[in-house]
Amino acid sequence: MASLWRAATAKPNDYDGVEFWSNPERAGWLTKQGEYIKTWRRRWFVLKQGRLFWFKESVITGASRPRGVIPVATCLTVKGAEDILNKEHAFELSTRNDTMYFIADSEKEKEDWINSIGRSIVQHSRSVTASEILDYDSNR
Repeated sequence: MASLWRAATAKPNDYDGVEFWSNPERAGWLTKQGEYIKTWRRRWFVLKQGRLFWFKESVITGASRPRGVIPVATCLTVKGAEDILNKEHAFELSTRNDTMYFIADSEKEKEDWINSIGRSIVQHSRSVTASEILDYDSNR
């Protein structure tokens, strides 16, 4: 899990150009598990342009700095995790090597986050490039 956390908490300009404070695809409170000390902390999450940002506060401005950011293109799956964590409204976000866990405030919030992150994974996935897409209708 260390590599996903390094990607998530690194301080590169990975969010430069993304106005995370304006018109996010999804935003709201989630509780996330820490990497080393496995405590649960409530954070404000913002999903925008293929990145999942989190902050300590819900008031986000252009001067705000994320506590972490995950490029969703590195993620493979997002799915419920109540059975793994034994906690209601839990879900996980996984890459090839790592998994992060989150808890939503309700079942609806959990499903909404899973759907939004899942859509973003598909939209920003690098697994299929434009040159690999076959358009069978283009020959008609």
